[in-house]
Formats: sequence, structure tokens, C-alpha cells
Amino acid sequence: MDVSLLKDVCEIAGAPGFEKRIRDLIIELVTPYADEIKTDNLGNVIAVKKGQRNPDGKRVMVAAHMDEIGFIVTHIDENGFLRFHTLGGFDPKTLTAQRVIVHGKKDLIGVMGSKPIHVMSQEERNKLPKTTDFFIDLGMPKEEVEKYISIGDPVTRDRELIEMGDCVNCKSIDNRVAVFILIEALKNLKSPAYDVFATFTVQEEVGIRGANVAAHSINPDFGIALDTTIAFDVPGAQAHEKVTELGKGTAIKIMDAMTICDYRMVAFMKQIADQEKITWQPEILTAGGTDTAGVQRMGKQGAIAGAISIPTRHLHQVIEMAHKSDIQGSIDLLVACLEKVDTYDWSH
Repeated sequence: MDVSLLKDVCEIAGAPGFEKRIRDLIIELVTPYADEIKTDNLGNVIAVKKGQRNPDGKRVMVAAHMDEIGFIVTHIDENGFLRFHTLGGFDPKTLTAQRVIVHGKKDLIGVMGSKPIHVMSQEERNKLPKTTDFFIDLGMPKEEVEKYISIGDPVTRDRELIEMGDCVNCKSIDNRVAVFILIEALKNLKSPAYDVFATFTVQEEVGIRGANVAAHSINPDFGIALDTTIAFDVPGAQAHEKVTELGKGTAIKIMDAMTICDYRMVAFMKQIADQEKITWQPEILTAGGTDTAGVQRMGKQGAIAGAISIPTRHLHQVIEMAHKSDIQGSIDLLVACLEKVDTYDWSH
């Protein structure tokens, strides 16, 4: 597995609505493997690979969102400390003791500060933290900060990718691992049956906005979303809470809180995985949604849609972890599905 490429894709900045850096990298990486590339008004990148057996012009949209959870600067106080608003979902306690990067006229490293425990009252110690308890400290006075930073500048988290055993660990595995999978699939896709619209979407973390727009434009017959899912295979977890487990294979989504996947797509993916001897596990995620919803519903006739999910521990933290074999299995399953989508009976 090309871990160095995954590292580049995970570490580059791209908060919701501010995806330019990751978008530019994606365009550079996929250009050699696409027949056509376009960027729509919202910022989605759509790389088209023509089908080899497609007299009816059928379209398959594959969506991987390129944005990562982050923040936006809302205030600079008289001492140069920044207040912020979240872009995406955060558990406030995960902000403690973290470094961030504020993307202004130049990038500045900051730290998430909060009231020290030494001066907290007992009542304050017993309360759960809120995002409003935190501020960003750049180590500069206000006049210096304002040379580089303005209200509305995006902020991303600072954490490099490392290998841990058979796993990779980084911020923004959600969803840069899916971006990586889609890039690798384009490289390995030799004979797609139908036209493939590899779509790297924006603003998923704030409401699947990019996927909605792209699906409306592409109007796909079939849809496959790529995203992480919860692997709660940790101490204290009940068997029914795990959703997925690391190292047990790529996950075939059955449903999440926003989508019931088309039963035909679920059956097709299971069949292809078994034929190709790809290890897989079922996924039912009762809270949280993905681009699958937009891909399924926002085309003019709707799409026969499902999702390939990557089991990930510690989601929406800077220590997200995925297993290399699950990642590779996701690539293999996606390629096989795109090459064999014309072999299945899709009638109801």
C-alpha cells in the first residue's frame, strides 16, 4: 500500500468550504487516469472514466468527500487570542491539549487553550467541557496576529500520519482514506463497464452539500459512496455496539441514519466480494450519515446506491485509526464492482 501517498492526502488542509489545497492535490493525482476532469461551482472534482461496455450511456457515481472537520475564526480579542466556530461534529473533550493550524495570509501554528484545572472550582471540574470553553493561542499579541489572521479564516488540526502495527493513524482518516481509495481505484481500473464519475465532494461534514449538487448534475444510474464508519472494537464495548471491527475486512453498508441502501446494491457488493475472495463485514450505523444519501436521492430519477465503508477507530479525533488490509480490501471491492456492474440483474 502506498502509505506515503495516504500520508500526503491525510495531512493536507481542507476544512469544509475551504478545500482548495486538497482539491488541487487531487486534480494533480487523478489527471493521468481520467478521460475528463471538471470542477463544479461548489468545488466538487469530477473525474470521468469512460465505460467499455456501455451502449445505453449508464453512469456510476462514486463519491468520496475531501473535506475534514475543522474550525473558522470568529473573533480576535484584545490579547490576540482567537475564538472559533466548529465546522463539523466535535466531542469537546477531544480539543484539549491540541495543536491547530490557522490558515490566514500565512499558516500559523496555534494551540487549543482552556482554563487550567489548578484554578477551576470543584463545580467546573465536574462539568463536561463545551467548545466555547476553548480558545486558540498563537503566542502573539493582537497587532501581530492581525497582520496574518482575519475573521473567517479556516483552522485545521495538526497531526501527522504514522504507522502503528498493521494500522495507520492520523487526523482526517475521515475521509481522506476514502479519497486515497478512490485515487487508487482509478489507477487500477482497467475495464469499467459503465461511465464512472469519480467525485471528490466538498462540505460533507456540514451536511453532504457537495454530494447533493454533484448527484443532481451527474444524474447517476448507480451510486457508491466511500466513507469511514465506526469501529467500536475497544475495551468495554458490547458486541452489538461495535458496528465494525478493524482487520475484519471492508464494510458493506446496509443502512445509516440518512440512507437505507438499495437491497440490490448490497446483494451485488456481497456477491462480488465473495467471488473475488475479499473479506467483508456488514455495516449498520444507526446514527450519522454519509454522501450515500445525496448520491441515492438527488439525481433526477434517483440511483441504485450503496456504500463501501472503512472501519475506523477514534472517529472525529486526531488519532483516527484504520487497518491496512481493510483499506486494500476497499480498493479491491470498488474496482471489482465498477468492472462487473453490468453482470448483475438489477430488476426489482
